[in-house]
Amino acid sequence: MTSERFGAFTPVLFVALWSTGFIGAKFGLPDAEPLTFLSLRYAIVLVLMGALAWATRAPWPRTGQEWLHIGVSGLLVHAVYLGGVFMAIGHGLPAGVAALVVGLQPVLTALGAGLVLGERVRPTQWLGLALGFAGVALVVAHKAMASVGGEALIRMLLPAVVALLGITAGTLYQKRFCRAFDLRTGSVIQFLPCLLATLLVASQTETLQVRWTGSFLFALAWLVLVLSLGAVSLLNVLIRNGSAVNVASLFYLTPPTTALIAWALFGETLTGLALLGMGVTVFGVWLARK
Repeated sequence: MTSERFGAFTPVLFVALWSTGFIGAKFGLPDAEPLTFLSLRYAIVLVLMGALAWATRAPWPRTGQEWLHIGVSGLLVHAVYLGGVFMAIGHGLPAGVAALVVGLQPVLTALGAGLVLGERVRPTQWLGLALGFAGVALVVAHKAMASVGGEALIRMLLPAVVALLGITAGTLYQKRFCRAFDLRTGSVIQFLPCLLATLLVASQTETLQVRWTGSFLFALAWLVLVLSLGAVSLLNVLIRNGSAVNVASLFYLTPPTTALIAWALFGETLTGLALLGMGVTVFGVWLARK
């Protein structure tokens, strides 16, 4: 009974934790460039999860093919997605615009689920996905339209589009090729190529300088412990146990939840249109997962 209750609570907990990622970026990015920040995050995660895997004698994959599949899924879900989002925000793209771009992920995942996984997407799920995106648009549209425009917006949008493709491909790939792996050793295998790839790009495009302020240390600790260890582990569980469409639909709840957190922490205003969008989003996700 306890495991069933936790299973039912897992999507809610995942959304709550995942939604704090933009908040962590807001605290940390002023003191470090995006890929430098992520490289530090990955390195600390590897040390912590490696120590946990060793202390608990967690099982490692038995074949090189399993290692390869888990590593590729990690590159797509973490390095490409997070790298794109952090670079977009670091270059000045408002979080609301980034949320709109990444908000297309459930629709792309639904399209790919039929082709890659053979999942059948029901009409009510398509309706739920459409309502979910409409709700996300209502939540962040007023910020998106008023923030930036022109060529600068196009340049900022490119990393966000890459992030969208990464998280979509990563969800489908992991569901297809990594149905079961130990979360402790799997995290090590996923984040190791992320660190190598991100650090390589950072060394060529950034200064690798960090200002060790209190807000940066808080953001780094939060993103390591809450996001990379907590939310990512929950995401792996959700991908393993649910359909790709059901998992992807949860990402629609991230922008409204982030807006609520920003309202509570930073006093950001919530318009009536945004509140309406939150209601539409929740109803859409309910339909998509029904």
